Amino acid sequence: MNTVTRVMVLPLLACSLLLGCSDGSDHVYVDVPEGDSCTVVAPRALQQCLGAVNSASGSCYFDDDAACREGHPDVVAALDALQDDIEQSCTDDELLSLSVDAVVGRFRNACQSQADSIAWRTFGGPQGAVWPDAGEEGQVCLQAAHGIVSQYVDDTLVAINRCLAEEDCDGETLATERQASKEAAVSAVSDACPALADLIAVDPETYVARAGEQVDCTVATAHQSPGPLGLSCGPANVETLPPRGEWTRIVLDRDKWGTVCGDGTDYAIHIRLAPEGSPLDRVVIGLQGGGVCLFESDCKSRMESNPGLFSALDDTPLGDGIASSDPMNPFADWTRVYLPYCNQDVFAGGGVVEDFGELQLPRYGAINARAGMRVARDILWQQMDAEGGAGFRPDRLVALFGGFSAGAYGTLYNYHWVLDDLQWPRTAAFPDAGGALDNGGVGVRTLGFTKIPEWGALPFLAPYCFSGDCAVGPDLYRAMSPRLKQVPEQQYLIVSNQKDETQQRDAFFFDEAQWIDAMRTAFCETRDLPGIQWYLTSDSVNSVHVVSIRDEFYYGEVAGEKMVDWFWRAITDPESLTDRAEEGDFTVDIPGSNPFPCELPQ
Repeated sequence: MNTVTRVMVLPLLACSLLLGCSDGSDHVYVDVPEGDSCTVVAPRALQQCLGAVNSASGSCYFDDDAACREGHPDVVAALDALQDDIEQSCTDDELLSLSVDAVVGRFRNACQSQADSIAWRTFGGPQGAVWPDAGEEGQVCLQAAHGIVSQYVDDTLVAINRCLAEEDCDGETLATERQASKEAAVSAVSDACPALADLIAVDPETYVARAGEQVDCTVATAHQSPGPLGLSCGPANVETLPPRGEWTRIVLDRDKWGTVCGDGTDYAIHIRLAPEGSPLDRVVIGLQGGGVCLFESDCKSRMESNPGLFSALDDTPLGDGIASSDPMNPFADWTRVYLPYCNQDVFAGGGVVEDFGELQLPRYGAINARAGMRVARDILWQQMDAEGGAGFRPDRLVALFGGFSAGAYGTLYNYHWVLDDLQWPRTAAFPDAGGALDNGGVGVRTLGFTKIPEWGALPFLAPYCFSGDCAVGPDLYRAMSPRLKQVPEQQYLIVSNQKDETQQRDAFFFDEAQWIDAMRTAFCETRDLPGIQWYLTSDSVNSVHVVSIRDEFYYGEVAGEKMVDWFWRAITDPESLTDRAEEGDFTVDIPGSNPFPCELPQ
């Protein structure tokens, strides 16, 4: 950017939203709680680290047109200062019942990951996909929004830390201050960046609200007891503590989480914590399938013929294949989370009610799934902290996030959130039998342009892929690939049988040969993208819908490797993973279908 542009941006950051003023740099420094005890110093050090890394992140885009490189001196200095403050002020078991080393690790991760989430939401993921094409005016807009929301986070953390450092912290007064600060930030972002929703698909209110959720998680990281604060994140947020090794259904409070099913009933999830002796932070998440309804006729018909599709209260977790407790399954003793499907919106709905005249259908799929994941996270957080050791560390948690049929579509459309917002970097996604292939006519792409806005889904898509094209699996893979493989586990593990009449029908393919060719073309065109891996089974006689929960396929082989071993390798040795697909007898059994248009791996 040029000097004139810089002058346009800096006045927006000249004064704190509620507290203090600038010292002339990009970051606004404010008064912080006094005291030198660990419980005061550590939260203050985390707040200061986050402010400094936020400032560095904005400056890197401003000065270098890119995210800060690894080892950026300002970021390193901020993290090292955080560590020094904790080591000099804290002793083992003084804060959160953790060792000093564990506190340092947790706080360093929180500082970096929370700053990353704000930057990624603003500039288009870790790859900064939005920034280069935003133009000078758009870049000024994004820079201002990032600075304002960073200051909002800083102000709010200072106010919370100060209040919690007092013996008589007044929660009601603090809540009032937080609301005023939020409203001021929304107004400031709206004035400084009116094009925000066009650039990254979220409006100023949503943009600030998501930063507010990060504030709650940061406070939960730094304070063992949030006192009078009603946080939306962390151990204090847990209402139901399930036993280990047993499935527990948890019904979510709709007033708290904003969740609701298609028939108007409450949303519920199922969680089975790893049994005693197994690590809690190895997690398999499954999104239930159940088709999709798009128009009044098919939605009304489904509601009448199969009302269970619109409720989550009677669903039960799956128990075969990758979801099995059989000792043959290496994931048998992992923590498992099952997310029922009840809105017929492929887990994409953003909290609107679609009006079909006689039928009013809530489309809340994305809200339900993400709320369920946050509830599961907080349960793990509480349990792991209670067990001691290093406590809960999202950067060390390893997860498989997958879904079946409609749940596979939901996996495609929510994986970015698991990485960017939930901040579980060591997560692989496995969409099973929901590749979202496009027929080239009236299909997934066309409906994406229609249903994404109708379902309020736009703010829930990745800030680097939010057009109708991003409803299409291969297009989404291309957009997501540049943000994957930050760590080896980050990848899509795309699994399906090639002959799948249900998936074919749901994607509006009326010719089976065309369907087979489309899947094979998608395989060949995307398999070399970083973070994209395929495992295609080869039953050309029987239509098979969803394979990872069928033992005959989960323990069967394709191209010399069992699916179970392929999944295990994706987690334990992800850099060695290779695609698995075979020609089979498809060109014989399905007339008109063609061989793979690329050479298959041996």
